Amino acid sequence: MSAEFLRIHPDTPEERKIRHVVDILRDGGVIIYPTDTIYGLGCDIHNTRAIERIARMKGIKPQKNDFSFICHDLSHIADYAKVSNLAFKMMKRLLPGPYTFILDVSHRVPKILHTNKRTVGIRIPDHSIPRAIVKELGNPIITTTIKDDDDIVQYITDPEIIFERFQHLVDLVIDGGMGGNIPSTIIDATTDDFEIVRRGLGEVEE
Repeated sequence: MSAEFLRIHPDTPEERKIRHVVDILRDGGVIIYPTDTIYGLGCDIHNTRAIERIARMKGIKPQKNDFSFICHDLSHIADYAKVSNLAFKMMKRLLPGPYTFILDVSHRVPKILHTNKRTVGIRIPDHSIPRAIVKELGNPIITTTIKDDDDIVQYITDPEIIFERFQHLVDLVIDGGMGGNIPSTIIDATTDDFEIVRRGLGEVEE
């Protein structure tokens, strides 16, 4: 069965459409959606079967995942990760934005996601669609990249091409306009000696 292709306004997401996306997530659906960097692949963090589907698509075991979470705002973060005062101040300055913060995992993260991991990536993208989805859902969603098979073009930016490639693997592809092709900047904030793990779209000072 083919996925649904749904256009949502990137700046002012229609509430009716956001509720429809959330219904799909609550029913165990896997979706592709825009962010402030590249298009992401995700599901509800509390749906084990959906997480396993994404892991199969990525060719990994769920416990060995590199998935990050999308949160609506900073108030969500303490529920799923341990944040030092210094890390919180930096996140408050940089988020929402194109950054992923690596933090120590909290006990509220589903066990399937951290059986062999002690950390989790947290994102608050500067994009209305994923943040509206998470706010309506009431908890974070997984975010992981969708990569092109092309050795030169690493990330697919056109949602219609994304739909053509993934329509038989996911339940919904959201068209929020053209995506980017530069991923987020990753910052390890598990200690106060912050380390830049990957330089991406977000600018950081040493």
